[in-house]
Amino acid sequence: MTIELDIVEQDDGVTRLNLAGRMDVQGASAVDMQFNVVSGSKKKVIVDLAGVDFIASLGIRTLVMSAKAISSKGGRMVLLKPQANVEQALKFAGIDSMIPIAKDLASATAMVS
Repeated sequence: MTIELDIVEQDDGVTRLNLAGRMDVQGASAVDMQFNVVSGSKKKVIVDLAGVDFIASLGIRTLVMSAKAISSKGGRMVLLKPQANVEQALKFAGIDSMIPIAKDLASATAMVS
């Protein structure tokens, strides 16, 4: 298993992308198209990274490109509950200055609203 993506439309107008697996080259390639569809049509997006145990530069690129597309429409994307090693990689790459990271769903929902 490389990556699994579950898209949940919440009642409050927020779209939550639940990821599980590895956001490596294969994982990022597998979810790129779905991320493009969501970032092209949604304004409030939470990406749940709790199930992601590895993220590579291509996975980070997928997140950044989606966040930029959502932001260009006046929306916002928030990353939710990344595992420690994934959060460290995101912060090392400076992603946390561009895409907020939330520790719980309530905080993430408040950040996108």
